[in-house]
Amino acid sequence: MNPSDMTRTYRTYLAAVVRFHLAAAEAGGLGPSDYQASSLLDLDGPLTTGQLAEQLGLSPSATTRVVDRLISAGIAERVVDSADRRRTAITHTGHLPTGLSELLNHVRGPIGEAVAALSDDQREGLLAYFHAATEAYATATRASRES
Repeated sequence: MNPSDMTRTYRTYLAAVVRFHLAAAEAGGLGPSDYQASSLLDLDGPLTTGQLAEQLGLSPSATTRVVDRLISAGIAERVVDSADRRRTAITHTGHLPTGLSELLNHVRGPIGEAVAALSDDQREGLLAYFHAATEAYATATRASRES
């Protein structure tokens, strides 16, 4: 495969992913930050508002507003830390707006089928790529905040 074909395919893929997630946020009646916060809470929650702010790259006050909107939408809730009642954490309720659930279901099946059709070695390669890409993007994001 020609390296420029790989670059073009990769950039086209990334653009499709970004467009999809923007459409998914809109379908769920969420802003992009709210959508990303919902995803992070689902993956890594429960999180304190400070932890969520760090992951989102937002100020604590902006993150509090995101959390308030997610709570109003029934997507998240605040829970008191049983070990320290002064602390609260934000948890994902498991609820997603109907439009968002429907749109996510449109991609889960085809992507799941494509991954299932890969050999074990191909799946390991894909997983290695995801880990490396995640670290590269996280590192670049941190660097952009420090400059």
